[in-house]
Amino acid sequence: MQAIVKKWLKDKEYGFLENGSGPDILIRKSDLVRCQYLKAGTTVEFECHPVKGSLIAKKVTLVRENKGGRGPNGNRNKSGGTKFIGVMT
Repeated sequence: MQAIVKKWLKDKEYGFLENGSGPDILIRKSDLVRCQYLKAGTTVEFECHPVKGSLIAKKVTLVRENKGGRGPNGNRNKSGGTKFIGVMT
């Protein structure tokens, strides 16, 4: 699955993923793969597991954003290349 990080509490080492009209999905630092923490607005890919009536994200990885392609308005981006949003290790 993919979702956008809604909130990340760096000092508490967890956050939440947007889940449309459903409950937010909890994400913990211990479930991040090659990443120390996330920023709100980051897109991630993960496995979703139900735990005690809530949802937990596992095996969470950052999704690449291709800056060299066409933007939402159809114009080409000038910077080119691929970037990650979040903090990789």
